[in-house]
Amino acid sequence: MSPLAPPLTRPLAFLRALVTPAGPPVPLLGQARRPFVRLLPYLVAWLFLVILLPVSAYLLTREYRLQAGLATLLAIAQTAPLIMAVRRPLAAWAVSFGAHIAAAAAVRVAQSPHGLPWPWPPTAVIGLLLLTLAVAARERRATLAAVWLVTVLASLGFDALAPARAGGTWVALVVLSAVLLLVGGALRERGDARRALAEQETISEAERAHRTLLEERARIARELHDVVAHHMSVITVQADSAPYRLSGLTDEAREEFGSIATTARESLTEMRRLLGVLRSADASEGGSAERAPQPGIARIPQLVEATVRSGLPVELTMPDPLPDGLPQAVDLSAYRIVQEALANAVRHAPGAATSVSVSVTDGTDLMLLVVNAAPADPHAAPLESGGTGHGLVGMRERVRLVGGTLDAGPLPEGGFRVAARLPLTPQAPTAKEAR
Repeated sequence: MSPLAPPLTRPLAFLRALVTPAGPPVPLLGQARRPFVRLLPYLVAWLFLVILLPVSAYLLTREYRLQAGLATLLAIAQTAPLIMAVRRPLAAWAVSFGAHIAAAAAVRVAQSPHGLPWPWPPTAVIGLLLLTLAVAARERRATLAAVWLVTVLASLGFDALAPARAGGTWVALVVLSAVLLLVGGALRERGDARRALAEQETISEAERAHRTLLEERARIARELHDVVAHHMSVITVQADSAPYRLSGLTDEAREEFGSIATTARESLTEMRRLLGVLRSADASEGGSAERAPQPGIARIPQLVEATVRSGLPVELTMPDPLPDGLPQAVDLSAYRIVQEALANAVRHAPGAATSVSVSVTDGTDLMLLVVNAAPADPHAAPLESGGTGHGLVGMRERVRLVGGTLDAGPLPEGGFRVAARLPLTPQAPTAKEAR
């Protein structure tokens, strides 16, 4: 549908478009980054005000023979809205256009000399075109169409009132205003579309980051559910076998063990149902459920050996013997952090010397340190860019899960460093850490 259709077919929509601005009174170019660009509309408005105000007053007084006070008042009403147009272009156009109509009527009544441009003198054409451009930069299509139709109707009305006196200035105003409205409206819509696209890209980036975090948390949850399910199975077996392994149990104790076994079995059933949901969701997204036992730090040497075979020289330092009785959450998190760090080194620093250190400090914390040097060719593309992109996200989530700390980032001389501290007594994350 043409933008002229609503005003032509619906009078109420026509009037509403003339009196309803598109948005709040934000300055034109107010979103520009450079201060000079934001000040440019004010500078242009003041420049044309200083030029057009005295020229308009002089023409109305000397050429069109209007009384000096009336001419000055009309000139001010015609040109002062140029300043208001920076914030409220539609209202400024309405005030100025009304003043120009009043001036044209006053010239007609005063019987000014013939041969002068009428109803729109050159100063009126310049001022109205500037205001029309400001309107086009802010208002909707329906408003632009209504502004142009009002200009056409007023020009045709004056031409019909005094056809011998009306010159060609009204034709120039009608044609040029149509061009400015079309061009200005198109530029405004293009700018709005670009801003909307930029906002959508920002939202999409935030959604992708949030989705990555949720996917990593779901993967960690699947692994930890396996660990919890194992413990629940052990509790069930111990409670069921207690009456046969322990002698001298009272009936109350046997009943208590039976209740524990029943509760543990029900919990295990619910846990397996939840695991089924998580794994079915993973399979529907193209993933596959892990059926092998969950790894720990005892398998880090195998991980390092596989990394060395891929061409990355790795030096491993681990305590001998390995710490015994690690919590399974800590054991699994330590392995996954080292795995992610080595995978990132293989992708982004192929062939760079890498060191892996696993140690226990004061019997309270498990310390992990993975450092890789800068690649031989710093400008080379990554060896493989099809990873999940969850490396650092997964590390942070696993460290947060056990109440530890993570320090990961590039080194000043090149390369990358990942340092994690995992308490041997896992702690629940605080509310601040969870957020």
